[in-house]
Amino acid sequence: MDTGHLTGIWDRVVGTQPAPSLWLVIATAVLALGAVVPRTAWRLSRNAVTIAHEGGHGLIALVTGRRLEGIRLHSDTSGLTVSRGKPTGLGMVLTAAAGYIAPSLLGLAGAALLAAGHITALLWGATALLLVMLVMIRNAYGVLTVVLTGTAFVLVSWLTAAEVQAAFGYAVVWFLLLGGVRPPFELQGKRRRGGAGDSDPDQLARLTNVPAAVWLGLFHVVTLCSLIGGGRWLLGV
Repeated sequence: MDTGHLTGIWDRVVGTQPAPSLWLVIATAVLALGAVVPRTAWRLSRNAVTIAHEGGHGLIALVTGRRLEGIRLHSDTSGLTVSRGKPTGLGMVLTAAAGYIAPSLLGLAGAALLAAGHITALLWGATALLLVMLVMIRNAYGVLTVVLTGTAFVLVSWLTAAEVQAAFGYAVVWFLLLGGVRPPFELQGKRRRGGAGDSDPDQLARLTNVPAAVWLGLFHVVTLCSLIGGGRWLLGV
């Protein structure tokens, strides 16, 4: 591959692309909503939220100096991230807190990129994150899920027109913003019925002596504020 071709690829990644029309932005929001609200669709699409959730745990574990042992994604859309290090302290607290807010914060970051016209950067950045995560996956279903998701990003990035890339990028970001809101409400329902006794908020409560309900409330605040802020960026208001 010659230098000129590499320069062209780099310019494409860091450059900006025209914003899609408002009707397309709204259409992708409706599409994402259709993947989040109906229970049947959510059973499948929730796998993507789990990727972001466990990826958030893994990323913060690494950033805070913990040793990431591996990530597992399960067919019931649950997941598990195992890291080694000090069992208490700020690093462990941040790692435990990262999961439920990761999809929404990724969606917020994606909305910022799209608002700035960096559609290609969004697609390539997401592909890079999935490749890094793939290295840490420790079960077959997890590998399959991440590979299929990454393949979708690669195919759209390389083989489709700019309009299709824009639609895909906006749909993905809307999905993260909308899909990030639902899991804390699901967890709240399980806790109300006496389930999910070892959830992230419960672990955080043991680590910090702050009630699990407070942590769950924080997750609600972050996910809803991300949806509002990201949505405003995407709609240009």
